[in-house]
Amino acid sequence: MQIEAGILAGQEEKPLEDTVVKVFRCAKVVKGGRRFSFGVLVVVGDRSGTVGIGYGKANEVPLAVEKGIKDAKKSLQKIALVGRTIPHRTIGKYSATRIVMVPASPGTGVIAGSSARAVLEYAGVQDVLTKIYGSTSARNVVKATMDGLLKLRRKEQVESLRGVAISS
Repeated sequence: MQIEAGILAGQEEKPLEDTVVKVFRCAKVVKGGRRFSFGVLVVVGDRSGTVGIGYGKANEVPLAVEKGIKDAKKSLQKIALVGRTIPHRTIGKYSATRIVMVPASPGTGVIAGSSARAVLEYAGVQDVLTKIYGSTSARNVVKATMDGLLKLRRKEQVESLRGVAISS
């Protein structure tokens, strides 16, 4: 009943899209030569405020990608957006990585490296400036970007938490 009401109101559920951020190859040396296994970092999102990251490992890349997508769908998160950009400046942290995300004016685009760009685009952010400090490994950058996005709060959320009106 609620699903039908959402569709009637024009709030259709967007299909989830996925992309492979990075493929990690691991080699184990055995008697007959080398045995390879693969780890895959995947981002899944609907490009309108929902995004998740996942990691899958297998002996072949397609299986690893499948596992990564399944893992990412389990960890979907809602992100607070204001139009095409983020509501305020934020710093995401993970391990030795720090990523600063600053809202940008319309038409700027996503100014970010490939790992952070994947997360931001699949979250639905279209105008943002970023700068990474510290480690630039793909895993750390993706997790730091998610951390920064989860710290975002809309003006209404902050007003209700504090119990006061905020003038901008």
